[in-house]
Amino acid sequence: MMPLRITIVGERGGWHVTQLVDALCNRRHAAEVVSWTAVGAAIGPGGPAFSPEPLAAADVVVVRGMPGVGPTASRLEDVIFRMDALAQLEAGGTPVVNRPRALEIAIDKYLSLAVLARAGLTVPRTRVVQGEAMAREAWESLGGDCVAKPLFGSRGRGLVRLRDRDEAAAAGRGGTVYLQEFIRHPGWDIRVLVIGDDAFAMRRVAAAGEWRTNISLGGQPEAIDLPAATLDLARRAADAVGATVAGVDLLPTADGPVVLEVNAVPAWRGLQSVVATDLADALASTVERASRRRPPSATP
Repeated sequence: MMPLRITIVGERGGWHVTQLVDALCNRRHAAEVVSWTAVGAAIGPGGPAFSPEPLAAADVVVVRGMPGVGPTASRLEDVIFRMDALAQLEAGGTPVVNRPRALEIAIDKYLSLAVLARAGLTVPRTRVVQGEAMAREAWESLGGDCVAKPLFGSRGRGLVRLRDRDEAAAAGRGGTVYLQEFIRHPGWDIRVLVIGDDAFAMRRVAAAGEWRTNISLGGQPEAIDLPAATLDLARRAADAVGATVAGVDLLPTADGPVVLEVNAVPAWRGLQSVVATDLADALASTVERASRRRPPSATP
């Protein structure tokens, strides 16, 4: 295939960005990294235009890092503008991995879980409420043991297990709160990385005394051989949110796996330590395939 100009939106020097840049360069593509804070847009007689130049001239844009960064006070404006910019890039003919709509769905835990449930997938019982009184009532309806999660968040940050009504009330004091039933697990859960048609899995074993299994919180990756039906479940979850590349978190239960969430900018460092496939190269291959979505008329 002809060499592509590929722009990665993320932070230069990060492990995942470095791995992906190396994989793309090994395939003879030109890969450049643009920080979210460097993204700009202009509107004039010719329509939308973007900066910096590597973003405007890209054959494919790859998102590595969620668009919400910076001070809390500016986070909403940041997310809206950055998602809008990606959507306008795609509307102008530049393929984006993952597609902006998939990123929008996955970023929002309420929206993504609603989409998964509507697709017929089994998800935890969840309530999104506002204020102390509603939070206490939701806590009781979820069995008096639930997890409060930030609507926007990843890597287990901000997760709090609520075991009494006062904790529930406190969680609702700040306004909108996302509450999910606590599902007891055997000390581990499953992360499936979906890359196009392929799926790679690991078991994440929680650190001693920790109920959260995230690798960033001390969880340990272990190899696991999943049945085809479980891998298919992960693919269905990724498809439901429209993600070509996704990290799907599954929790084993006596009635089968439950889909906890879908991450559209997934990490794979822990998974890479327990699988033989070069995951960055697999992602690079998927990026190449995405370039074929670009209309010929949009090619510079």
